Amino acid sequence: MTTALLIIDVQDALCTGEYECFKIKRVIENINGLSAKAREAGIPVILIQHEEKGDQLQHGSEGWQLAESLKTSPQDLRVRKTNRDSFYQTHLQALLQDFGSDRLIICGLQTDYCVNATVRQALKLGYDVVLAADAHSTVDNGNLAAEDIIAQHNAELAHLTGPVARIDVIPASEIAIKN
Repeated sequence: MTTALLIIDVQDALCTGEYECFKIKRVIENINGLSAKAREAGIPVILIQHEEKGDQLQHGSEGWQLAESLKTSPQDLRVRKTNRDSFYQTHLQALLQDFGSDRLIICGLQTDYCVNATVRQALKLGYDVVLAADAHSTVDNGNLAAEDIIAQHNAELAHLTGPVARIDVIPASEIAIKN
């Protein structure tokens, strides 16, 4: 089994100011721990960035940039996307096929949008998914607090299975990373 780490949308616009996600400092620390272990094990780290025209996530804008506290490496791969699903009209699946990846560790922002959509699509495509339970976040949505949205998604996604793949929801510190 070959693993890849997907880090979704850890961008300035979602890490500071009005749209700052719940407990973002802790979430980024957990993501940095995962990416350090992944790089040490020689597995691909893929940084995914969302973009929207005329928005705080417009390509190249300050908000579009990766969060300052997110540790990256020149070897990390990058994928730009315009949809919640990180696979939709991107080269993500081609990258994963190039590496022979069949297991994805997924973390990032926002739980109820891009993380949820990407986890579900990865399962549909036959990837085994490990969702880092404490390395994704979101904001309050008017009905639920961010903390409850995160807990709800961790519980729901843990119960999904595909015909050939599965989703495990595990705290970042307990995720085994090996190639």
